[in-house]
Amino acid sequence: MTGTQGLQADDPAITTLLEGRNAQPHDLLGQHLGPGGLTITAFRPMAHGVAARLDTGERVELQHVRDGVWSMTSPDVQRTHDYRLLVSYEDGVEHEQDDPYRFAPTLGEIDRHLISEGRHEQLWTVLGSHIRTYTGPLGPVTGASFAVWAPHARAVHVMGDFNGWNRTSHPMRSLGETGIWELFLPGAGEGSNYQYAIRGSDDVVRSKSDPMARRTEIPPKVASVVTESHYTWSDEEWMRRRARENPHTGPMSIYEVHLGSWRQGLTYVELAEHLVNYVVDLGFTHVELLPVMEHPYGPSWGYQVTGYFAPTSRFGTPDEFRYLVDRLHQAGIGVLLDWVPGHFPKDAFALARFDGQALYEHPDPRRGDQPDWGTHVFDFGRPEVRNFLVANAIYWIEEFHIDGLRVDAVASMLYLDFSRRAGEWLPNQYGGRENLEAIDFLKETNATVYKRAPGIVTIAEESSAFPGVTAPTDRGGLGFGFKWNMGWMNDSLRYLGQDPVFRKHHHNNLTFALVYAFDENFVLPISHDEVVHGKGSLLRKSRGSRDEQAATLRAFLAYMWSHPGKQLIFMGIEFGQESEWADARSLDWWLLDLPLHYRVHALVKDLNGIYRSHPALWELDTEAAGFQWLNADDAAGNTFSWLRWGRGDRDTAPVVACVVNFSGQTHESYRIGLPRGGRWRVVMDTAGYHPDAPSSTGRVIEPRELAWQGQPYAAELTVARLSAVWVVPVDEPTAQSPLPSTAQSLSSTQEQEDAT
Repeated sequence: MTGTQGLQADDPAITTLLEGRNAQPHDLLGQHLGPGGLTITAFRPMAHGVAARLDTGERVELQHVRDGVWSMTSPDVQRTHDYRLLVSYEDGVEHEQDDPYRFAPTLGEIDRHLISEGRHEQLWTVLGSHIRTYTGPLGPVTGASFAVWAPHARAVHVMGDFNGWNRTSHPMRSLGETGIWELFLPGAGEGSNYQYAIRGSDDVVRSKSDPMARRTEIPPKVASVVTESHYTWSDEEWMRRRARENPHTGPMSIYEVHLGSWRQGLTYVELAEHLVNYVVDLGFTHVELLPVMEHPYGPSWGYQVTGYFAPTSRFGTPDEFRYLVDRLHQAGIGVLLDWVPGHFPKDAFALARFDGQALYEHPDPRRGDQPDWGTHVFDFGRPEVRNFLVANAIYWIEEFHIDGLRVDAVASMLYLDFSRRAGEWLPNQYGGRENLEAIDFLKETNATVYKRAPGIVTIAEESSAFPGVTAPTDRGGLGFGFKWNMGWMNDSLRYLGQDPVFRKHHHNNLTFALVYAFDENFVLPISHDEVVHGKGSLLRKSRGSRDEQAATLRAFLAYMWSHPGKQLIFMGIEFGQESEWADARSLDWWLLDLPLHYRVHALVKDLNGIYRSHPALWELDTEAAGFQWLNADDAAGNTFSWLRWGRGDRDTAPVVACVVNFSGQTHESYRIGLPRGGRWRVVMDTAGYHPDAPSSTGRVIEPRELAWQGQPYAAELTVARLSAVWVVPVDEPTAQSPLPSTAQSLSSTQEQEDAT
């Protein structure tokens, strides 16, 4: 059957299509049933002939109208059809193709409504690219759907491997006031690279990567990649346990990792063996990964994100990242991710001026620019932008089974005048400096992820004194689970930097943190930020000889592990990395061949084992009842002593007595108060991690009934210079079997020293 031409060459719709300005290509292209019968119109530049095969088996010929636009109208056809286009090119072969413009929108009314309201919590399931299959009389059709939010755009085209990166061959359809553009493209498959050609409100066409892309090319390439997950999880036991346990009252020792430089060159799959085995051996409960979201500039460490929904392709595919998380969970290790919702880079291919105007960023540079980092600040007051970020937080937790998000640079979000001089910022509606929209966003994010995923945690890197960071949102707080204790970190490192002779003048640097230790739920961080950019390694922050620096490091780690709050250290600290961290090279693993560094490594392993087995060290981390000073005032001796308590009556509750001597002199017969009589055992003596120092680990003491330091009993210990000692009741049950102790073997015999 031969169709008749109905479309005229001078039709304005053809002109706008050819100019790349048509916002409703489906009104022109595809099939339309009207009074004159069925019209089929296709855009096939370079074609020599185009026909359509209907689902009845009939063939209709399309006539060339103009510049690659082909059309027919047949009064003999009175219904729409499942049809295929038969296109011949210069090769003389007739190619059967499906027509993207015969399909209905891939987003339903409910999805569009939720997006417009900023309440679509699974935004990634409808925006971005997705493999879809539709059935019909002529058989199933598989392809990729594309959907992108660009409300100011005049036209949007999808381009990629599937169309030779032609900027005009596949215009997308505008879904009205939602600002969403969509198109289903038959034949586009998994692994296809693509971008959007967006004609902005300024009439400039920009190539933009998909903000919702779940996979990207390997940087420095910037295209988005069509993907879908084929991964089958094996962490059901972990997920069930996570949902019923409270991380605030459990042990949490965190190993912070930059995947690219832990051991350079490893993929996600290789890390799933080497990193997992290493962390399990050391006994950490969690790893925290510097941002894995796609970023173009490696030395940003991931903190300048361009692909919020895509694990970086540097180390493998999204499913291979899932495998890494899965293996960590199967090994009993939680996974925390750094998340950066505060700002994003100005790279032309990404979010900046996405549709020709400020869209994701606030339009006023006094709120939309971050001067310190040369980045843009999200427009937190815009519902669709807030939705993008809230859904992104949910995405990592639900799609990748992530156990928590550490939110970067929260202070920069809370204050409108952050890093700005007078006149460079706009006050809020009440004249204040608080960013009310960002505060509401943080509350919404925390409330939403805690509601959807019981057992996860959110952690704020927040350096100001903003009240209620970890208070519940229904009590006016921001709703975070934990906050990094930046005050503790700064004061502790300042104290470490003093010569032991002068530390007595800085005693309050270590005691002050207990004044506010329970105002928030804290994590104690010695993070990547403290061992980079000229700050040197943690080992080198203290004074003295190499042995003295190592001893100070060991004492400090024991102090940290027994202080209220969860603890986090950056990779390399666990074996005394000497040089400061550099992202372009691996850690100095060869240091583990040296006894001094191996012994620091052994100490961290023992700290984690003892810590996990004694609830007193973590059960009441966020409550004042979990800590009691024995002596906070021994400034002359540079020594601190305290009790850590677990839940229960004080006569039977788990308890650990801790003493740390940061002086250069050994304290013989150092008396401490104890709450009970009976037998107590030394479970940690950091002095024993030096080959020439005797260790008291394992020594049993029996305190005498003598009121001391507010306790009914007293005992005397030897606390070596630059060391820490922990003692516990002998008969106290432990939470679980501790990891094998290495302290005794490291200090008992010269033969073992030689073996090391």
